[in-house]
Amino acid sequence: MRRASESKTGDGRPAFGSRRALAALLLAAGLAFAQHAPVPPATDAANHEALVPLPPAIAVDPAQTAIGERLFRDPRLSQNRDMACTACHYLESGGGDGLPFAKTADGAILARNSPTIFNVAFNFAYNWDGVADTLEAHADRLLLNPKIMRADWPELLARLKDDAEYVRAFAAAYPEGGITKSNVLSALASYERSLITPDARFDRYLRGEANALTVAERQGYALFTGYGCVACHQGVNIGGNMYQKFGVFEDVLTPVSQDAATADLGRFNVTQVERDRGVFRVPSLRNVALTAPYFHDGRAATLEDAVKTMARVQLGKTLPPEEINLIVQFLRSLTGEYQGRPLAAPAPEPR
Repeated sequence: MRRASESKTGDGRPAFGSRRALAALLLAAGLAFAQHAPVPPATDAANHEALVPLPPAIAVDPAQTAIGERLFRDPRLSQNRDMACTACHYLESGGGDGLPFAKTADGAILARNSPTIFNVAFNFAYNWDGVADTLEAHADRLLLNPKIMRADWPELLARLKDDAEYVRAFAAAYPEGGITKSNVLSALASYERSLITPDARFDRYLRGEANALTVAERQGYALFTGYGCVACHQGVNIGGNMYQKFGVFEDVLTPVSQDAATADLGRFNVTQVERDRGVFRVPSLRNVALTAPYFHDGRAATLEDAVKTMARVQLGKTLPPEEINLIVQFLRSLTGEYQGRPLAAPAPEPR
């Protein structure tokens, strides 16, 4: 099984990019699977090489993280002071916005679905196309994006320096620099790294808690493993650590949105490498029951639709309803807790 560090080729192109390579990988992962999934025994994480439980906490600087939390919620980071990071990332539910496509402050529809902000510390790249490989670089791109925050660094820094509370906090957390571009990005990234959701029932199962999953959820996990889903949705974040072509057995590049003039070509837009056409960063499945709608273009309204689509276009399979139901039950066990509170709130209404 490839680790996160092995997820890209030396030239930055995606691993498992060809249909032949993926088919071989899925075969090795056990694609030929019995119709009636056995119930796997509970065991410790050492025997589940592909999947690893989330740690209970992650090391971040408390003072820098506190500044980052305030910045994350502060609309003054946008040019018109009308949009904070929380506009697209609701921490009360799944860390997204519940919309097929993200929206600007004035209601304009953007090109892609907002990925969850939870557990981003465990991703190897950011955005659906991996355009940034650090959280700091990702935050910088979003702040400067003329379709999103439209910020200007000199103006933004001047705004923050006019706030005495920010000045004191930055001086304490960053005594050698205070309020600078790099420190603002550092604080935002520190806060985003803190947004982990441990203690999902599946984490407890991986650690050996036999009754953490129901029989049906364990059957769903056996199907998830046996069909080879763990070939791409792997590691501590159950995804987020490789690129993969969306639509291995079926062309799915046709735009879903009526407003989209052309198909979204994914990572090809970043690299201009033909092999990357239709390739996207594999999303994390953590808290996936709370992050509908699904895929980069929000084409699947429900988790059942998403599982059905993945089986068809990635595996070339039409799964029976009972197997889809079992896999969905397993996926619901991936919902964790944020700051000790179970993430069980429904997706917010469209704004």
